Amino acid sequence: MESANHTDPPTQEPLPNSDRVLVIMAKAPRPGAVKTRLTPRLPPDTVTSFYRCLLDDTLALALSLRDVEVAIMCPEPDVNELAQLVGPEVSIVAQNGAGLAAGLTSVFAHFAEGRGRRIIAFNSDSPHLPASVLEGAFDKLAAHDVVIGPTFDGGYYLVGAKAAHRALFARDGMGTSTALDTLLSRAQALSLSVAFAEPFYDIDVADDLARLAAELRLAPEKAPRTARWLKEWELSTTQPRAGAAQS
Repeated sequence: MESANHTDPPTQEPLPNSDRVLVIMAKAPRPGAVKTRLTPRLPPDTVTSFYRCLLDDTLALALSLRDVEVAIMCPEPDVNELAQLVGPEVSIVAQNGAGLAAGLTSVFAHFAEGRGRRIIAFNSDSPHLPASVLEGAFDKLAAHDVVIGPTFDGGYYLVGAKAAHRALFARDGMGTSTALDTLLSRAQALSLSVAFAEPFYDIDVADDLARLAAELRLAPEKAPRTARWLKEWELSTTQPRAGAAQS
C-alpha cells in the first residue's frame, strides 16, 4: 500500500484578506479516529492511510482555486499534528466543542466575524469533486444566504454562508441520512434563502469506496494520490496469497 509520505500539495500564499474562504473539516489521520464506517471492510491502519490520501488530494483541490483562503477546522487535540502535515500555507483552527456540528458552528463563528465573506465548509473526503462545483458554490453564495452541496445518501458534502447562524447545526453533522432535511428545515425556520450545488457522493462505506475506485481508474488525475492508493489496494486484494494453490 502507498505510505503516508506523500509529496506536499501545491502551495499558495495565505490570503487572509480574501472574501472567499474554503474550510476543510478534517481530523488528524489516526487509526480508529477517521472513516470508521470503513473499518468493517478494512483494517484501521489501512483506513488511516487511505484517509491521508483523501486529505492530501482535498487540500490540492482547495489550493487549486484562485483568490480563496484555505483553512482546516479540526478538534483541538489534532491541531499540531495537522499543522505538521499540511504546512504553513493552510491555517489550522481548533473548533469549540466536540463533534462535527460543533465544528461547523465554529467555522462560521470564526471566519465570518461580521466581515461579509463567503465561507464554505467542505468535507475532507471528496477530492474527486470538480473544482468548478466549488467555484459555482461560491458564486451562488453571493446571491443567497446559504449554499448546500447535497449527497445522494441524505447528507451534504459542503455548506456555505456569509454569517454565523448557530441554530443551523445544533447536534447534527454532514454525513447522517437526515442531515440535509434537518439543515433545510432550520434554514427555512430562520428565513434564510438557500441555493444548491450539484449533488455528489462522499466516501463513507464500502460501496462508496468501490464507486470512487471505478471513477479514478478512468480519471486518476482527479485525485492522484487517492487513485494510486486505490490501485495498490485493489491489487493487494486480488493477488493470490503466498502459498495458495495455483491453477
